[in-house]
Amino acid sequence: MSEILIASVPVHGHVVPLLPIARHFVERGDRVTFLTGARFATAVEATGAEHIPLPEAADFDDRTVSARYPEREGMPAVKAIAFDFEHIFVRPGEHQYAALSALVDIRDADVVVCDPLFVGAVLYAELPRAERVPIVVAGLVPLSYPGPGLAPFGMGLPPLGGLIGGIRNKILAAGTKRLFRTVDAAADEIARRAVGHALSGPVLDWLPRADAVCQLTVPSFEYPRPDAPASVVFTGPITAAVAPHARPDWWTDVERARTVVHVTQGTIANDDPSELILPTIEGLAGTEALVVVATGGLPVASLGALPANVRAAEFLPYEDLFAHTDVFVTNGGYGGVQYALRHGVPLVVAPGKEDKVEVAARVAWSGTGVNLRTRRATPAAIRAAVQRVSGTPGYRRAAQRIAADISAASGAAGFAATVDRIVSGTLAADLSTGVAGA
Repeated sequence: MSEILIASVPVHGHVVPLLPIARHFVERGDRVTFLTGARFATAVEATGAEHIPLPEAADFDDRTVSARYPEREGMPAVKAIAFDFEHIFVRPGEHQYAALSALVDIRDADVVVCDPLFVGAVLYAELPRAERVPIVVAGLVPLSYPGPGLAPFGMGLPPLGGLIGGIRNKILAAGTKRLFRTVDAAADEIARRAVGHALSGPVLDWLPRADAVCQLTVPSFEYPRPDAPASVVFTGPITAAVAPHARPDWWTDVERARTVVHVTQGTIANDDPSELILPTIEGLAGTEALVVVATGGLPVASLGALPANVRAAEFLPYEDLFAHTDVFVTNGGYGGVQYALRHGVPLVVAPGKEDKVEVAARVAWSGTGVNLRTRRATPAAIRAAVQRVSGTPGYRRAAQRIAADISAASGAAGFAATVDRIVSGTLAADLSTGVAGA
């Protein structure tokens, strides 16, 4: 039995992927403590883990971020990522670190499992290895580990090798360094207070300083990294069995439809349906496709009068829905995209903020869908993209290939096996002797 400490920023899309991992550890007999926002206490405790709330200075409600930082609106995607990193992720890191390091001692933890944007763990990784426990990152956002031909994270660009790629990436790296200088300055500022010195590298590039990274996807959805060490492991997405939402009274329309297009903005970035839901409804109105909308909790009435080929509900039974879905229109949440690919469903992505531009870029690169490259796509652009994806068999074939890879992935058991090897020291021994990965 191990003493496992899980730590996450208080963001729905970061906490939820860690819940089935926590449950797996609990069910196999480990003691699990989960450090995250107060509003997730019930969800954490349902896994059998003990919930510890973040300090007030590091806690916030991710549903109100837009109201808290209205200046984010209208920012270009890369500038918005820099803003979010500094204000939402980096600056709370000092208080995260204090809580994390105290819990490691109180619980006599064997390992820290964290989300990639939990900056408290970034600071903790700066301690001498003899003075800290191992850190395993759960890769619940696109992998930001370095690799050949890769543009800086946040640019939403696919790999480009050779001389041209080298020039491109060097120029972009210089520009990104300038753009993220306030982010790195803030990280160094809190690091000096927390651990006595600046970070040993940019805060966005910290993954190689962790002891292992378990990426919650499969290699066929990620850019190649042939030089990555055995400590970078792909487990596939890990999902929890949940009670399905009830089928709406119009469900037989889904079962009878020749083509089903599902659109949602998720459960957080859904306060403004004019970003994606309403343009999709307008763009596909009058077509032969049945457009199925999940508002994620937003009242259906807020969508206004619906065309004859549109059905909407706040929540839907996703396992059943994706069995009938031909195209998924999304703003690019990592978990939602992985869920669609698990079911072999191709995508149209109009990427929102945070890491979504990187998700959309990987969808296009993997051949599983179309990247609209904007958060507010026009109805005509959405219609054309949906018709392209539904009318081109290659997109579904690519999604089905990834679905097969996900089905064969190690899942929670593989994640736990990597943690066990880290705790026992065998993975570190493998790395020192050049033994291949987990």
